Amino acid sequence: MAEENGDVSGVATLTKKDFTSDQEPRWCPGCGDYAILAAVQGFMPELGIEPHNTVFISGIGCSGRFTYYMDTYGFHGIHGRAPAIATGVATANPDLHVWVVTGDGDALSIGGNHLIHALRRNVNIKILMFNNQIYGLTKGQYSPTSEEGKVTKSTPFGSVDHPFNPVALALGAEATFVARTVDNDRKHLTDVLRQATEHPGSAFVEIYQNCNVFNDGAFDLIRDKQQGLHNQIRLVDGEPIVFDEGTRCLAFALAHLSHGPTEPTCIGVFHEEDRSTYGEAVRSQLERAVERLGPGDLKTLLHGGDTWTVG
Repeated sequence: MAEENGDVSGVATLTKKDFTSDQEPRWCPGCGDYAILAAVQGFMPELGIEPHNTVFISGIGCSGRFTYYMDTYGFHGIHGRAPAIATGVATANPDLHVWVVTGDGDALSIGGNHLIHALRRNVNIKILMFNNQIYGLTKGQYSPTSEEGKVTKSTPFGSVDHPFNPVALALGAEATFVARTVDNDRKHLTDVLRQATEHPGSAFVEIYQNCNVFNDGAFDLIRDKQQGLHNQIRLVDGEPIVFDEGTRCLAFALAHLSHGPTEPTCIGVFHEEDRSTYGEAVRSQLERAVERLGPGDLKTLLHGGDTWTVG
């Protein structure tokens, strides 16, 4: 194979085709997943790692199909468990190059604990979390990253949940590499993938990914070609960043002044803010719903809309 590709050194010249399976990608037309897939397939050859030494592991969601489209070893796991499966693979065979592909629902809902423990353990895996702030595969329910007030099929009066900030979550889990990029910026996405790959240990990369069917335009402020660059604060190693450092940023800095109680350590309140409780928000929403629609009927709810009979 090496000689056929014109390389007599014994190492084959890899191309994008070597990492592209014979399966036709099937996502909604215009989905950001296509751009991410193309970027990853185009980037993999430069690593010089053969496909048979590469593993892609995914969970449930639109991103879960990624493993079928990579011509490498792959494992389509159950909901939320991709980091746990990847931990086993990477630990059992440290020679493999292990990637996790997951989404905001898969990683941060049922898979939340698996994610944070993989990060705190610094398992040698690279985690790509596609964040479209919605459940796309199950047709548009709100996700752990959906903004407060998000109206969906599962939150017809708006979500009362406070969303996760994936980067802050990864920092809180003390991940050793944390980054964010966007699906439609091929160069930036590839640069971040390159840095994540060069990092020894776990790397967490949040990718803002547009779901043009169920949450179109969620990231237009930074994805739009004309205005996006004006709203991006690009982090470049060694270059200064000018921005308003809020109290939460200060809290993170203070939290990391020491590595434990064997060194001078901050005590006291790091961060405090006023925000309504989840219970208060739910009760308030129910009261407004009753005022608007009257008392609910459970039987009508269960037999209406998108339901079906089994058996």
